[in-house]
Amino acid sequence: MAGIDTAGPNDAPTLRRAVGRWQLFGLAINDVIGSGIYLLPAAAALLLGPASLWAVLLAGAAVALLVLCYAQASSYFDQPGGGYLYAREAFGPFLGFQVGWMLFLTRIASAAALSNGLAEAVTHFWPGAAGGAVRIAIVVGSLAFLVGVNIVGVRAAARTGVFLAIAKLLPLAMFIGIGAMYVDMSIMAPVPGPIPVRDLGEAALLLLFAYAGFENLPAAAGEYRNPRRDVPFALLAMITTVTLIYFAVQWVALGTLPGLGQSQTPLADAAALFGGGWLALVLTVGATVSILGTNSNTIMMGPRYLHALAMDGFGPRWLARIHPRFRTPAAAVLTLGVLSLLLALTGSFVQLALLSVVARLLTYIGTAVSVLVLQRRHRDAPGAMRLPGGPLIPVLAVLLSLGLLSSARVENLLAGLLALLVGALVYRFRRTG
Repeated sequence: MAGIDTAGPNDAPTLRRAVGRWQLFGLAINDVIGSGIYLLPAAAALLLGPASLWAVLLAGAAVALLVLCYAQASSYFDQPGGGYLYAREAFGPFLGFQVGWMLFLTRIASAAALSNGLAEAVTHFWPGAAGGAVRIAIVVGSLAFLVGVNIVGVRAAARTGVFLAIAKLLPLAMFIGIGAMYVDMSIMAPVPGPIPVRDLGEAALLLLFAYAGFENLPAAAGEYRNPRRDVPFALLAMITTVTLIYFAVQWVALGTLPGLGQSQTPLADAAALFGGGWLALVLTVGATVSILGTNSNTIMMGPRYLHALAMDGFGPRWLARIHPRFRTPAAAVLTLGVLSLLLALTGSFVQLALLSVVARLLTYIGTAVSVLVLQRRHRDAPGAMRLPGGPLIPVLAVLLSLGLLSSARVENLLAGLLALLVGALVYRFRRTG
């Protein structure tokens, strides 16, 4: 069982526990609700028609199985590492490392992709950001700002994340609140004929990964005030809140925008119809803030995987150090920022981003299977969360993840296999001292 302190040697600086329960809830919302919600209504409607409304609820219920696994696993530990920690404790260092390695690679790819996505979103109201020095300035400036905030302190990073979560929710609340008065369900066009199985599989991946990101919250557990209690609360409150928001957004979009499935900017287009140009602009700005908010969490959580790996001997010793003044894993934060910037500016992040689907699924499977082991090992741990049905929920979560993995594209699977092989090579160079 993990101890309460995250200290290393007596004279070494330690992580500062500064993040409380409601900040964790805000961070969880910030990590899950990203730019995807601004595209999800059209993509889901194109594949499923009016049935997409209920598919959103079904997807939320399915993801709740995975969230419950993370909630239970996090109730056993107050150390950083998340899925890496759970797999390592359940199955040993090699499998744990592979999970942590994949998580770190996807955090780099995500930060790079989101930085470019931010520049792309800004072009909607600043065309000059489409290329050249302006685009580079946005990519470099956004990453530098988020890296700086995270180096200065986890309290500042958490407050920034919560602020951005609120800022991204306000446009969605306006969309739902105003749009609800104009909903006309008769305009929803059904999908002609039976829905092909391929479309169902694609829709399942689309919907379920609109909820992705929750797996990162336990990564910084060493900097939360009471992670064994507060992380499960934040995860469960998040999945309930996000499911309701997604359902409401899909309902308004379906009921206000004819031809929703063909829209490139569904929320902005729907908002323009019932709220005018000003509301469409608010939604466009909201999409931009949403991307920045998600990247804020990526820069906060991603280095915690690298720091946890370095603490266990993977990588240079300096990556495991805690900054003596700011009490953050500053070297790990800076390393992730630099790697993400290089990928963002060269464009090579596109290939690495192929890993994200497979890596997330492997992490989900690893955590769900780990819970089956940890349940037996820590069954008598005081204060630990207990899932109803014992092993039932983890088993269902594994089956769900395997089903989604079978729907992944061949190139995604090959990219994931290549990353695992590289990880196996890196593992051989583990520090022994």
